[in-house]
Amino acid sequence: MLKVNIYNIDGKKAGDVELKEEIFGIVPNEEVVHNVVVNYLANQRQGTQSTKTRAEVSGGGKKPWRQKGTGRARQGSIRAPHWIKGGIALGPKPRSYSYRINKKEKRLAVKSVLSSKVAEENMIILDKLELKEIKTKNMANILNNLKVEGKVFILLPEKNENVQYSSRNIEGVKTGLVTNMNAYELLNCDKIILTLDAVKKIEEVYA
Repeated sequence: MLKVNIYNIDGKKAGDVELKEEIFGIVPNEEVVHNVVVNYLANQRQGTQSTKTRAEVSGGGKKPWRQKGTGRARQGSIRAPHWIKGGIALGPKPRSYSYRINKKEKRLAVKSVLSSKVAEENMIILDKLELKEIKTKNMANILNNLKVEGKVFILLPEKNENVQYSSRNIEGVKTGLVTNMNAYELLNCDKIILTLDAVKKIEEVYA
């Protein structure tokens, strides 16, 4: 088993916890993490870019000059791709960039990122994270006590409006639920903060 320190919201050590090595202590699979992150980003693309073909641009219904006898190259329309204001040849059209990836790969990617964060000491486990009211200052004080900087991802076991709303105005801080976490969000942060309840839920889901 893997032993990690537990802290309270004052930034002081409050004990330690044993983490399951099959989730938090595996050898990270970089190839799978890369594949899952690329898949996540591709699925976020809107794919709404569009260009007009020669059939869609206005004008060009009439042949600009007769076929033979002018000395110029033959032309059928002034809206062909090589004309100014002509249509675009082989340009992008609206389409979906999304594709599916194996569920086992997604789980392995999450385990790999969690394991790397633990190994690099970029995961902070709190005994509990509770706020009596929605107040950004209170959340900022907790982060200062924990001495975290840069991008911070707070993982919650369940919806907690006081924590979520108190965090949303702090630059670089993002909150999420254990049930919705993905490899990209875990990877795209400097520190992960989660509670003991969140750890237990992760071990239940990914065991």
